[in-house]
Amino acid sequence: MKKISFLLIMLCMATFSFAQFSISGVVKNTDNEVLPGANVVIAGTYTGTVADPNGKFELKNLKAGNYEILVSFIGYDKTSQTVKLVDQSKSVVITLEYSGIMTEEVLVSATRAGDKTPVAKSSVDRATIENRNMGQDIPYLLTMTPSYVATSDAGAGVGYTNFRIRGTDLNRINVTVNGIPMNDAESHGTYFVDIPDLAGSIDNIQVQRGVGTSTNGAAAFGATINLQTTTLNKEPYAEVKSSAGSFGTFKNSVAAGTGLMGKFAFDARLSKVTSDGFIDRASSDLKSFFVSGGYYSENTILKVNIFSGFEETYQAWYGVPSAKLNNDQAEMQRYLDHWLWSGSERENQKRYDDLINSDARTYNFYTYENAVDHYQQDHYQLHFSHKFSEYLNLNAALHYTYGRGYYENYEYDQDYADYQMTAPSGIDMTDLVARKWLDNDFYGATYSLNYDDGKNAFTFGGGYNEYDGRHFGRVIWAQYMGDNVIENDWYGGTSIDSEFEWYRSRGVKKDFNLFGKYNLQITKALSLYADMQYRHIDYSINGIDDDLRDISQKHKFDFFNPKLGIYYKPNAQNQAYVSYAQAHREPNRSNFVDADPAGKQPVYETLNDFEAGYTFLNRNFSIGANLYYMLYKDQLIQTGEINDVGSAIMVNVDDSYRTGIELMGGVKITRSLKWDVNATFSQNKIKNFTEHVDNWDYWYDTENEPYQYVNDLGKSDLAFSPGVIVNSLLSLQAAKGLSISLLSNYVSDQYIDNSSDENRKLDAWFVNNLKVDYTIKGNFFKAIKLHLMVNNLFDTEYESNAWVYSYYTGGTRYKMDGYFPQAGINFFAGIDFKF
Repeated sequence: MKKISFLLIMLCMATFSFAQFSISGVVKNTDNEVLPGANVVIAGTYTGTVADPNGKFELKNLKAGNYEILVSFIGYDKTSQTVKLVDQSKSVVITLEYSGIMTEEVLVSATRAGDKTPVAKSSVDRATIENRNMGQDIPYLLTMTPSYVATSDAGAGVGYTNFRIRGTDLNRINVTVNGIPMNDAESHGTYFVDIPDLAGSIDNIQVQRGVGTSTNGAAAFGATINLQTTTLNKEPYAEVKSSAGSFGTFKNSVAAGTGLMGKFAFDARLSKVTSDGFIDRASSDLKSFFVSGGYYSENTILKVNIFSGFEETYQAWYGVPSAKLNNDQAEMQRYLDHWLWSGSERENQKRYDDLINSDARTYNFYTYENAVDHYQQDHYQLHFSHKFSEYLNLNAALHYTYGRGYYENYEYDQDYADYQMTAPSGIDMTDLVARKWLDNDFYGATYSLNYDDGKNAFTFGGGYNEYDGRHFGRVIWAQYMGDNVIENDWYGGTSIDSEFEWYRSRGVKKDFNLFGKYNLQITKALSLYADMQYRHIDYSINGIDDDLRDISQKHKFDFFNPKLGIYYKPNAQNQAYVSYAQAHREPNRSNFVDADPAGKQPVYETLNDFEAGYTFLNRNFSIGANLYYMLYKDQLIQTGEINDVGSAIMVNVDDSYRTGIELMGGVKITRSLKWDVNATFSQNKIKNFTEHVDNWDYWYDTENEPYQYVNDLGKSDLAFSPGVIVNSLLSLQAAKGLSISLLSNYVSDQYIDNSSDENRKLDAWFVNNLKVDYTIKGNFFKAIKLHLMVNNLFDTEYESNAWVYSYYTGGTRYKMDGYFPQAGINFFAGIDFKF
């Protein structure tokens, strides 16, 4: 009998151990009204769900144990409730209290993808941003994003940085801050170096891959990056953060906030980052500030953000020739023999001597002491949000950005006529120092009306933006300046300026868009999504370029960008979606300016994006897959073709595509050990590629031979599109307050032009970074946090970016190129004080 009883007890224990329970319930407010759309998450797990139109939720497939349920909803204070499962499922009622003020999530809701939006997306929260922000730019804080590759000109993540998502470059990626466009209207690029340590004032970031949802600014032609700055902290605070690292890198910042004083709150941050750079002379001197003030009531937010950045960065744009990296003396001699640097014998010899005598991995083409990029950018944002009811709110914003700066270079043996200068008597050539300036204004308004009752979610929004960019060049010094000075009219008087202006042009761009988004909950599990955008662009250029060509022209575009999708979530563990989206992108300034006036002109690009995704989540495990097929029409790429003055141009190719699968997974190995990983496997092809290569033997005489060879290569690979990208993050909570993380990135081979030639590619790399954090909590300080980061832990030698130029002479093909080596093992250490 005892044996039978023992067996029954063991059977019951096994049953309880493997039994599957659930936690169900309803989310209400203090007025007993249900809150559809409330987020419900089990703390410390991958499990979560959203309350249905009746405010109900259910979390299934749970084992016996204690669970902390975290619940949040816009306009209410977050709450948590502990539920103990022993031998049966439980049902709970969770009540949220009005926060008394309107919360700031609504400010970015129009440009964000919601939980049920059928797009591929990733989010980075404030804690993650703070943990990684030790001086490197924002592109290096997003390295765990699927299909993501970051690069740095200076080799260590400070100064000019860049990234690609699914092989798409940054001037095809839409970037907004609080819903305000950040992309430069003419180049379409976003230069994070212009707003250094913006991460110090960022609350969260959402990355949408593919076309994503409709947003303001330049078209999302490969991805969308949406940043939200500091949100309301109800309690007063102060922070002092300092870090130092390899290559003379220092970052110092102070931040403070008043907390909520009645209905007002103010925040401020001041930062300075300096670095010598891994590459020779690739120094950075970066300064920034952020100031925010807001009025908060139960139904209204009025907020002003002012932030500004200044950067002076020594140029490191040229890279290291592969001949130098390979220590190929004959190839380095060819650079001198073929006059690859300039038409000046004196400059060529100097460049050759520098190349021979420099370190192979830190060589910098630029040696002039003030070969800097010098730029300041000021941002002003005014946000207004008003809640008309529980389901309806209005957002509106005004913005203005003023940017101005130049880059400076020393030029050898220049012809006066090339600068519209008068040559002094008896002198034909001169050395000179030139600055190329950009002085611009960008301003406009954005708005959105948002309705969400849990079953129907609708947004109507749009924006109008104007850009006015003045491009001009000045000779600030010449070995023989002569009478080349200009007169300036200052306040009615005339002054003589020692600088001489040789070119000036102006670009004016007006960008208007309207969009509507609708999400309909058909059943408890199934919802449909539609998103339609109309965009009108009016762009004009007037004046002459630096090569004295008249580049005056006008362009107009009207785009319709539809997006459709289905989202299916039968339970808290499973979700899936399919979607289709179309996007159009107008050529940027360089595409228009560099085009051959007598040749085919660039036209807009079209992208048809097909996506399908599936995710499974449970308490300790998550796995997901996203399939994509991005079909391009008239994508602008470099083919080697040149314009009427011999400069490379971008050319539309008929058909190209990117297709792949993104795999994401995470597992809690133990209570303190967690592993997150994502991997992308892709093909990125041009269906029928024609390459053009300069023929130097007949450069000036094309009667018998062409000045360019034309090679029909058929199907080829798109440049800078690795077939495999893997990111891994292994996190260990080693002890109370002590966390250790190992972040690993693998990027496979990628070509640096579109010819699929093995002689012109970047080799694969695998890099590991170690991060250690220790937090001490005390009475005087809220917290002291110590950081240690070891980048490139195993001292891997690799290059993350490159460029190449090919030519024929004597019947043989040669190349001129530049690779960008990244730093070997390097260190950052920091300390944060929080009051």
